[in-house]
Amino acid sequence: MTRWFALIVACVLIAGCTRSNMDSQPKYHEYEPAGLFRDGKVLQAPVPGTVARGDIERAAETTQRPPLTVDLLNRGREQYDVYCSPCHDRVGTGNGIVVQRGMPKPASLQDEQQRTLTDQHLFDVIGNGFGAMYAHGDRVRPRDRWAIVAYIRALQLSQHAALDDVPPDVQTRMALEKAP
Repeated sequence: MTRWFALIVACVLIAGCTRSNMDSQPKYHEYEPAGLFRDGKVLQAPVPGTVARGDIERAAETTQRPPLTVDLLNRGREQYDVYCSPCHDRVGTGNGIVVQRGMPKPASLQDEQQRTLTDQHLFDVIGNGFGAMYAHGDRVRPRDRWAIVAYIRALQLSQHAALDDVPPDVQTRMALEKAP
């Protein structure tokens, strides 16, 4: 008897949920007119001085360059491969897959002019875009932009390194490996 009573109560409760119109509640959509506010718009501008959640931390990341570590370079490589290599290719020469498909060719990151740019300039270009390059500031966090800049510098060094840039102990090992 109690089982039947519990089953009946459960059925009534379940049926009551669908009858109360919980699935389709009245609400305003962003761009439709409504009398809720004086200006007749549902979508309201934020109050002057409003700071979005996370903006203060993001601003601090913009000005605080992280220390150069292997982890930072690895993160920079990951982010570069996702956001930069489609246009700039994996070594930064500007012959990525989208360029091969007809998009405008970007400047080679290996050019002397690009190698002399400041890190801050590269950081700003990643965030704000430049020429035909899209802005990635809304997609790439500031810390990751700094990581990409560090990785770009590593790419540039890898393509334009001189033997004098190699530490002396590594130069010795290279000479021994090269000898017959």
